This record gives sequence, C-alpha cells and structure tokens, in this order.
Amino acid sequence: MRRWIILILSVFIARHGIAQFQPQAAGSTVQFKIKNLGFNVTGSLGGLAGQVRFDPAHPEDAGFEVTAEAGTINTDNGMRDDHLRGESYFNVQRYPRIRLVSTRIAPQKKGSYLFTGQLTIKDHTKEVSFPFTAAETAGGYRFQGAFTINRKDFDVGGFSTISNELEVMLDVTAK
Repeated sequence: MRRWIILILSVFIARHGIAQFQPQAAGSTVQFKIKNLGFNVTGSLGGLAGQVRFDPAHPEDAGFEVTAEAGTINTDNGMRDDHLRGESYFNVQRYPRIRLVSTRIAPQKKGSYLFTGQLTIKDHTKEVSFPFTAAETAGGYRFQGAFTINRKDFDVGGFSTISNELEVMLDVTAK
C-alpha cells in the first residue's frame, strides 16, 4: 500500500511540477484604455504580485494567479486618479486588489495560447477569455495579451461620461 501512495504522489508531483514564476514589476505593464466624451483615456496599474506556473510543453497544467494594486491607478492626472480610487469607481480602501486567476490554458498556434479565467474587481467576478503569447526570456517568460471588459459588470463608475467598454493590455514578465 505504501508503494502505491508513493507512486501516486510521484506521478502527481511529476505532472504538476512545472516551473513557477513570479510577475516582475520591472519590465511589466498593465495598461488600459477607455473613451471619455469620445476621447481615449489611457492609464496603468502596478503592484503586480502572484504566482505563474507555465511550461509550453504542458499548457494544460499552467496556472496564473496574479493581482494588481488598485490604488496604483495612474492616468497622468492626479485629480482624476484620486477620483478613480474613490467609492464610485475602484473603492481602493475596501477593495485594494484586482485579481486574475486562470481556470484553463489552451494551446493555439506555436507560442500562442488561450487564457480562460476569472477576473475579480470590487468583489465582482466575471469570466474572461483572451489569446496571449508566451516568449521565453532569461530566467522566465514574457506574456502579452489583451481583452475587453464592461466596467459596469464590476460596478465601476456608475453613470458616467465614460464608455462602458474598457480595453486591458497585459505585458508581463515573470521570473
């Protein structure tokens, strides 16, 4: 019986023993774009943290659990940024992190994958799915992808002059 337990544990460890990485602040960007009164407003988020399991030979075993600090929102306009940190937008005092967790990674063409997972903003969780690329770098990977969300699905902004659609662009280095 003991041999069976050791064998099962060995298989589990071998199958799930893919490399683990951490998102790096240096060299990574989380940017967004949204229209306000017909003009594009761009910004970024920082404070990346989390864990990434990734091996291109076994994408089915990959896993992403990454957060960004909502309080780091930066649109190059201090008054607007303070407003965005407030209750009617991100309410960073109560909800300090934005969280993205994969539920499935599927291979597409070489170096390209489909991310499916859960995005949580202000205790509202919605499924997102988007293509991304993974390129090997010194000691890790560079992941790039983009997706669009409806800000109202996450109770961000209420009634406002800004568009409901927000585009998120990810360029994350994990080592």
